[in-house]
Amino acid sequence: MQAVVLAAGKGTRLRPLTEDKPKVLVEVDGKPLIEDVFDNLLEIGVTELVVVVGYMKEKIIERYGDEYEGVPITYAHQREQLGLAHAILQAEPHIDDEFVLMLGDNVFRGNLGDVINRQQEDRADAAFLVEEVPYDEASRYGVLDTNEYGEIVEVVEKPDEPPSNLVMTGFYTFTPAIFHACHLVQPSDRGEYELPDAIDLLIQSGRTIDAIRMDGWRIDVGYPEDRETAEARIQKEQEAAPEQ
Repeated sequence: MQAVVLAAGKGTRLRPLTEDKPKVLVEVDGKPLIEDVFDNLLEIGVTELVVVVGYMKEKIIERYGDEYEGVPITYAHQREQLGLAHAILQAEPHIDDEFVLMLGDNVFRGNLGDVINRQQEDRADAAFLVEEVPYDEASRYGVLDTNEYGEIVEVVEKPDEPPSNLVMTGFYTFTPAIFHACHLVQPSDRGEYELPDAIDLLIQSGRTIDAIRMDGWRIDVGYPEDRETAEARIQKEQEAAPEQ
């Protein structure tokens, strides 16, 4: 299976950590964020990486070249950061079939393989890893509404009044139908092409998107304090792990 990793962002909120590097090269516990993402993807069986780069892209390309741990890397270039739907379209020429999409700035420790397994069932056109957050934090994310079967029926990007406290985590599987939806998306009030808008178009066209609840944890490293939180969580787990 192919995986698209979104790694084009500047990481403005992570300054000063991103003054001399792109966001995905900020280290957490001695490892760049994107490397943690790569390791997660290889663990679930991904056989090709398509990395969407933009800001300071040469630093990513110089560091990883054309493969990671024997898995080939193809780079797609997002010349302007115009939103996640726009970023995904840069990968379209390189994708053949179903694929994984993962944000390059999240630290995951969870059941990513469950999402892959659900995608490979005939009944699902897409599957997302989702988690519950406190209601007062939900407006920071893409918020989901689901039906009685656990299928996603609506996605709202950073709503003032969230319809639920179930949010997207930054790990998805899609068929190439997502590209057609991204082409149809119009710019939001922020001037960006938003992924939730593309997902809503998929839902309206009758596609089935399943929500897989996270079993584990993830941290979106958006601010310097998030990096510290992620490092503390990783180190705590390492200390608790039994000696081999």
